[in-house]
Amino acid sequence: MNASALLPDGVAFVAGVMNSVAGGGSFLSFPALIAAGVPAIHANATNSAALWVGNIGSARGYAPEVREQRRLLAPVLAVSVIGALAGAILLIRTPALLFERMIPWLLLFATIVFAVSPFLRRRRAAAAVRHAPWQLAAQLLVAVYGGYFGAGMGILMLAILSFTGFPTFNAANAVKNVLSVAINGVALVPFIVAGIIDWRYAIPMAVTALAGGYAGAHLFRRLPPIYGRCTVIVIGVAMTIVFFRR
Repeated sequence: MNASALLPDGVAFVAGVMNSVAGGGSFLSFPALIAAGVPAIHANATNSAALWVGNIGSARGYAPEVREQRRLLAPVLAVSVIGALAGAILLIRTPALLFERMIPWLLLFATIVFAVSPFLRRRRAAAAVRHAPWQLAAQLLVAVYGGYFGAGMGILMLAILSFTGFPTFNAANAVKNVLSVAINGVALVPFIVAGIIDWRYAIPMAVTALAGGYAGAHLFRRLPPIYGRCTVIVIGVAMTIVFFRR
């Protein structure tokens, strides 16, 4: 096995770390699979399978925050599962061109909203921590997008969740990671049914992505929140530039 064939395993660890705090890990792991010689469609499915396991590691790493926010998970989980199912069906039946054209604009908007959300929230009177109806509607649309394509989904979800009133960035990120597990897990079903996952790469990548997701969650839980927020913004800006240049 040549070096390019081993590349996805190592890259998946870094992708798991990235996804634990913001997202965008696929921008590393998907090209690594292409470089290893996996056809594009199979690479997309294989990457989704591997990083889904990494998302589980991220969610597990934020277990204390997840327990604290249990009552807020039910409504957003429900709309996320429905949206992901719809997105997976769209993936089978329609081309991805429209969504691909929307990605840089969605990422730009989400990054700006996330960056300014603390200042916008300071203008509001203190209120109970809850999801507004518009947030549930927006999460439904993001879940459809996640089931269909999913690039930058984490940034979009953090932008929406930033208005819920969570006590810390880690709390919002914990909820985001659980939603990522649900959305990507549902969207994975069509790939398994179609038999387009290359398990030779998916299994070892899943192991390293799981380790990266868990390690990233523990790292960012222990850092001051400003580091997590800045990391999200930097990744969001970088992803936006990459997609505008494509």
